[in-house]
Amino acid sequence: MNIDVERREDHQAKLTVEVESSTFEAAKQRAARHISQHTKIPGFRPGKAPYPVVLRLVGEEAIIEEAVELLVSEIYPKALDEAGVEPYGPGSLEALKSTNPPIFEFLVPLKAEVELGDYESVQQAYELAGVPEQDVETLLNNLVEQHAIIEPAERPVQEGDLVYIKLSAMNQQPKEGEKETLIEERSLPVNVMAEDGDNTMEWPFPGFSRKLVGLAAGDEASLEYAYPEDTAFSAFKGISAKFMVMVESVKLRVLPDLDDEFAQSVGEFPTLEALRAQIRKNLEEQNEMDYNQEYDEQVLDQVVERSVIKYPPQMLDHEIDHVIEHLGERLERQGMSMDLYLKSRQMEASALREEASPVAESRLKRSLVLLELAETMKIEVTPDDLQEETNRTLEGFARQMSEKDFRKFVSKRENASGLIENIMMDMVIQRTQERLRNMARGLEPTLEESPVVPEEESPQQLSESEVAESSGDEQATENKQAS
Repeated sequence: MNIDVERREDHQAKLTVEVESSTFEAAKQRAARHISQHTKIPGFRPGKAPYPVVLRLVGEEAIIEEAVELLVSEIYPKALDEAGVEPYGPGSLEALKSTNPPIFEFLVPLKAEVELGDYESVQQAYELAGVPEQDVETLLNNLVEQHAIIEPAERPVQEGDLVYIKLSAMNQQPKEGEKETLIEERSLPVNVMAEDGDNTMEWPFPGFSRKLVGLAAGDEASLEYAYPEDTAFSAFKGISAKFMVMVESVKLRVLPDLDDEFAQSVGEFPTLEALRAQIRKNLEEQNEMDYNQEYDEQVLDQVVERSVIKYPPQMLDHEIDHVIEHLGERLERQGMSMDLYLKSRQMEASALREEASPVAESRLKRSLVLLELAETMKIEVTPDDLQEETNRTLEGFARQMSEKDFRKFVSKRENASGLIENIMMDMVIQRTQERLRNMARGLEPTLEESPVVPEEESPQQLSESEVAESSGDEQATENKQAS
């Protein structure tokens, strides 16, 4: 077998493979037998018709097509091995250039390659701001709101009320292909916000709840709203909507006193100050996480700019698929289908893929660079660390699932294997980001941030059976606590 390799600029390789004519003839004989097994040929049992008979019945083109399929499955893996080509994914047969001698042309997407730049010299100021006291008070007040006592109110709607309504909406100027109905009639509760409150994310549009003030149970109202192009509700961009509202009931919300007794009612907090301290701690942790995420992305982008990254177009296509899938999930949560979204924007699916390409490309490059950094920095996860994080994850699953569903989930080998793999990858990425962050801040990485596993120990030692065993322990703990 003679192989010629041509590496293309798009990080694919064209393999031109020439095989012996005798090999191709043997494949044609096998192809004819295979055809005769699945084709009724008068006078012959399945698979027993001679080659000339099959040739006359189906023609040489059909035999060659079958022979190529049989031969490709045999020679393609060998060609990759002999050529030393590492594929990203399945290749494709581009052409059968000749049958005498048999010459095949394959197009193979290559495994991504990353040549890191001088990432160790990337420096960026780390300026984590504190949490304002107002944020603590806002969250504390929100907690009070959540524990309000609901009582019927025999009066029109006032600020702070909880109002149950029926709501539907129509598109007043539907474009060609768009549906006239935006929101099917549904019942929902609405908290009437303060006049000076932040209503920018209020659904179905900013300031909606204030429109209910003054209405009483049984009242109906018609409201109009023109969504701007930059609306947070992407499904309604540029749409002029008409809302039909009917007030079903009005509820008065009686707020509890903000004191030590309230703190004790919401958790194991002896005083209001203890509750306030815990809220501050939670906000500070979230604030640090959010800042680190933004900081890490900025630092990583600098490393990406300094690196040479090569990948095939199929890899980018796969990432674009993910971006569009996530968009579809967000649209579903907003009550809109992908088809309707495209129609509302007068856009073809191909145009959406083109629009998503820059986002997907940025995500892909970051991922590839992070994985290369992890390998270069020798970021590892010890079996004990992996077991501890797996137990923590299983605890979360056990709380969210019924005992039956939980045991069914962990009993499946593919679930256990996939869980271990995902947790392992998440931990490696997190530790890589932490190391890169410390480098950019000018801090020396600690051993904890970059533990190295001895050769005789391997993260893969955490088996599926250990996952199932630990899951049993977690469920037993849950049951004990419940009892």
